[in-house]
Amino acid sequence: MPTRQTTVLFQVATPGLARRRARAFAKRLESEVGGGRSFCCLITNDEELRRLNRQFRKKDYATDVLSFPAVDDQNNVLGEIAISFDQARQQAAEHHHAVGDEIAVLMLHGVLHLLGMDHETDRGQMARAERKWRANLGLSAGLIERRSA
Repeated sequence: MPTRQTTVLFQVATPGLARRRARAFAKRLESEVGGGRSFCCLITNDEELRRLNRQFRKKDYATDVLSFPAVDDQNNVLGEIAISFDQARQQAAEHHHAVGDEIAVLMLHGVLHLLGMDHETDRGQMARAERKWRANLGLSAGLIERRSA
């Protein structure tokens, strides 16, 4: 059975983001965090994230990252992630780092959700995992850490 490869799709212009670096980081997540299971990451805008959030979560606002776990794992696929470049750019400015670094933080957060973690219900398991992986991957403060500060 053929395996899929992790893919990063860019639906919008991404000034300041090195696309090759984002794709390489996604492959690293696939290998190190996802245990070799692939995922698809869409980098888009607030309008699309708001539409997806409304359609799938019944929440009518744009968010930074959404995760859609695969229904079954027959094809060695974790699922799909959607990231708002608009939100990433704003959050990067707020936290004084490059937009590529923010995309990496969001991508890691999304992959952890694809692995079944849920920071709203898991008593800190996802926060601990995110902290560990951020340190291993050389990333700045993660989403859970920022929100709880």
